[in-house]
Amino acid sequence: MRGPGAALYPGAAYRDDPALDGWNRRVHYDEMSTEDRKRVLHQGLVARILEGSGRATQSDRRAAFENVEQGEPLRTLIDKVAQRPTQVTDKDIAAVKASGLSEDEIFELVVCAAVGQATRQYDTALQALAEATGGHGRVGHAARDPQ
Repeated sequence: MRGPGAALYPGAAYRDDPALDGWNRRVHYDEMSTEDRKRVLHQGLVARILEGSGRATQSDRRAAFENVEQGEPLRTLIDKVAQRPTQVTDKDIAAVKASGLSEDEIFELVVCAAVGQATRQYDTALQALAEATGGHGRVGHAARDPQ
């Protein structure tokens, strides 16, 4: 066993990671479905960025992940990262840095905002897919085995 974090590295047969909420037991990774593997890896990523060690506080990281409760100028940066990432400018970063946050804190908060938005979009897409297919997850495709 490679210690905490081993759950995030494919290759070995078993993974163990206390940071994975609800998955803090041995998981036979090789026998999991692709969707379950993705879910476990995603849960590990979210646990690391929100609850792992870092320069930004856990409450600030969670607020950035959820895109809520930030004061200016951080609110503008986080909202742009989540909603309009191509509009983020050096001025946005400089304004947040001038407000007292370090580059490491800014980086962590930007990552949390991006992963949070990607998570919301993915969850919304899965929900729409489930609704469109009656929970079967396939739209407009022939059955795998037509027999």
